[in-house]
Amino acid sequence: MSNKTGSIFLIPSTLGDTLPEQVLPSYNIQLLQRLDVFIVEEIRTARRFLRKCGFTKDFDSTTFHILNEHTPENEIFTFLEQAKLGIDTGLLSEAGCPAVADPGSMVVRLAQELGIKVVPLSGPSSIIMALMASGFNGQNFTFHGYLPVKEPERIKKIREIERDLLRTGQTHIFIEAPYRNRHIIESILATCGNETMLCIASNISLADESVITAPVARWKKINPDPGKKPTVFLLSA
Repeated sequence: MSNKTGSIFLIPSTLGDTLPEQVLPSYNIQLLQRLDVFIVEEIRTARRFLRKCGFTKDFDSTTFHILNEHTPENEIFTFLEQAKLGIDTGLLSEAGCPAVADPGSMVVRLAQELGIKVVPLSGPSSIIMALMASGFNGQNFTFHGYLPVKEPERIKKIREIERDLLRTGQTHIFIEAPYRNRHIIESILATCGNETMLCIASNISLADESVITAPVARWKKINPDPGKKPTVFLLSA
């Protein structure tokens, strides 16, 4: 009997209703076809993504482990049991790359502790793609995830970010729940200096993708409103 463990494949998914072959390497799509075990955030979304990738296996014979921010750590250990027995497992994100602004990082950390091989695969990342298209410093940047929800704390954080980018030239990147896009834009425009550069990148990789970089002074005249589109915000000097 082999003592070889399986691997955890970190499989990026599309950022929206984009054809998988437009943004995913063919290797990823081929790899999916031979996996029988997946760790996913939401089964319905995962199944829809797999079918779009040409997955033909019966879902009743496919194992899906549910991972989200509420999953207790002791339960995550059980998700890795099959990998410890030599069975490869796919970790799927809801959108973009697993383990980046995504609960999959908990699986990866435990897999590393257990000596299970972790294999990151290429695919779309709205954070990196927005940085690429922003024209900002790509050598020195910080990703903050979500800024505080309450306005006083959010404005305080934006002020801290602006002080830092003026001092270091570092790019600062953050995201927001789509329904709160307008709130964060209003906070940025009310807080930052006119010369501070803001990039608003919406619906990355989709047909109506928009990535626009301009000084805060110009944004005030434009009065931007990306609506409820998934959006990445970047600030720079």
